[in-house]
Amino acid sequence: MQDIERRLAEVGPKLKQLRKERGTTLSALSEATGISASTLSRLESGTRKATLELLLTLSAAHQVPLDELVGEPEPADPRVRMKPQKFGRFTAWALTAQPGQPQAFKLLIPVEDIEPVQRTHEGYEWMYVLSGRLRALLGDRDFTMGPGEAAEFDTRVPHWFGSAGPGPVELLVLFGKQGERAHLRARSK
Repeated sequence: MQDIERRLAEVGPKLKQLRKERGTTLSALSEATGISASTLSRLESGTRKATLELLLTLSAAHQVPLDELVGEPEPADPRVRMKPQKFGRFTAWALTAQPGQPQAFKLLIPVEDIEPVQRTHEGYEWMYVLSGRLRALLGDRDFTMGPGEAAEFDTRVPHWFGSAGPGPVELLVLFGKQGERAHLRARSK
C-alpha cells in the first residue's frame, strides 16, 4: 500500500510538469479534456486524488502512456522462500510459488534399507540429479543415475526411486498436480 500511496502522490507533480513542458494553461487543458480548471489545479497540487477516469483522460490529452503518469510498479521479489517439509521418505522444498502446473521441487532422499514398492498414478514426471546417486525403478528396469543426469517418464508406469548410496541423493523434480499429490501428499505407511 505504501508503494501505491507514494506513486499517487507523485501524479500531481508529473501532471504539472507535463502541462508546463507543453506550454499549456490550466484553462486550455480544461477546455481540451472537459475537466474543470479547479479540478486540474487540485490534482496538480495533490489536494485531490486522481481517479482512473481522470488519468486516462489526461494521458490521452498529453499523449503519454498511463504508466508515465502513475509510474510502473516495483517488480515483485522473485525469490521463492523455501521451507523444507518432510513427506514420508522425502524432504521437499517447493521451488515454485505460483499455482499451476508443472510444480518444481527439490527433493532430498536419505539412504534407506527398505524394499522398493513401485506405484503408479496419473501424470508425467521429470527429475534431475543434483548430487548423490539415484536408484530409479521403472517397470522391470533398474537404473542408477548420477549428478547431471535427467529422466522423464509417464507415471502410469510402475515406478520407485531412492538413494543408491553411499549418501543421500538430491534431485530437482517437475510434476503436474497428480504427481505432486502422489509423491508429496501421500502418507507413508
